[in-house]
Amino acid sequence: MTTAQYPVLVADEVADDRDSSLGDEAASSTQSISSSILNYRQENGRTYHAYKDGKYNLPNDEHENDRLDLQHALFLRTFDDKLGLAPPNERNSDVQRVLDVGTGTGIWAMDYADEHPNAEVFGVDLSPTQPSFVPPNVQFIIDDIDEEWQYSTRFDYIFSRMMNSSVASWNTYVRKIFDNLTPGGYVELQEIDVFVASDDGTLTEDHSLSKWANFLHEASKKLGRPYIEPGKLKDILAETGFIDPSNRWPKDKKHKELGLWNNENFERVLEAVSLAPFTRALGWTSEEVAVFLANTRKELNDPKIHAYWPIVSVYGKKPL
Repeated sequence: MTTAQYPVLVADEVADDRDSSLGDEAASSTQSISSSILNYRQENGRTYHAYKDGKYNLPNDEHENDRLDLQHALFLRTFDDKLGLAPPNERNSDVQRVLDVGTGTGIWAMDYADEHPNAEVFGVDLSPTQPSFVPPNVQFIIDDIDEEWQYSTRFDYIFSRMMNSSVASWNTYVRKIFDNLTPGGYVELQEIDVFVASDDGTLTEDHSLSKWANFLHEASKKLGRPYIEPGKLKDILAETGFIDPSNRWPKDKKHKELGLWNNENFERVLEAVSLAPFTRALGWTSEEVAVFLANTRKELNDPKIHAYWPIVSVYGKKPL
C-alpha cells in the first residue's frame, strides 16, 4: 500500500504586488438544547461552546459560523462542486442513513439531504449553532464524540471534515466510525494540512506562517488533541479494517481561484484557530497573539511567498 504525495504546485512567473426516529440515539449522553448549553463561554472577545467546555478550541460565534460556510464553499470548489469523493456522493447512490460528525453550522448535512431526499441525515456537534429550519430528512444532535456512540441503527455513510485538533485519538475515532457503519458502508475524512507547504523555497522555517503552524501543533499536543498529518489517515483506515482506503488530492487547474478562496478562509481562521490554543496552552496574552498574527497575515498576503495548504479526502469501505 502506498501513500499518495501532494501534487507540486507551480507559482505564476509574475507575481502581482428531528422526528421520533432517533430512538435510542436520545440516550443519556445526548443532550437536548437547554439553557446550560446555550450559555456560551466568553473569552478574548469570542464565544465558545459550553457543553463539555474546552474540548473544541475554535469559537462558535456568528463570525466563525460565517467562516465555516465560506470554508464549505472552498471545499466544494476544490472538489468540483462535490460534497465528497466517496461513492455515497453519487446521485443514484442508495444511502439510507448518513452521519456528519462535527457538523458545525450543518451546511454539509443540509446540502447532502437536499441531494439525497430519501436518506436520513444526522449532524452531531458540541454547539447548537445549526438553523431551525432544515430539510425534513435532517436531524441535529448535540453530543460529545469522545463518549460512547449510542446510535440505535448503523449508518451507510459517515462524513467527517476538519476534525484535526478536535480528536484526541484518531485510532479510537476511526474505530468508532467503523463500528457504527453498516457492512459495505463508507467513511470519508476531509482535512487541510495545518503545515503550510511550498515547492519553490519561497517559504522557510523563519517565516511567521511556518512558526504559526509549529506553535499551533505544540499547543494542540499540550491540549491533548494533537494535529495529525492527513497523509497518515489512509494507514489508520487500513489498520482499522477498512478496505480500499484511498487518499485523493485535488488535481485541477483552478489554483488561482482556489487560492483566493483559501486566502479569505485563512484570513478569518487565523484568529479563530489561534486564540484559545495560544492563550490556554502556550500562556500567551491576547495582545501577543494579535501582534504575532498581524505579521502572519502580511506573509499570507505576500504574493512572493508561494505557499499553500494541501487539502485531502481520505475514504474507505467497511467489508461486507
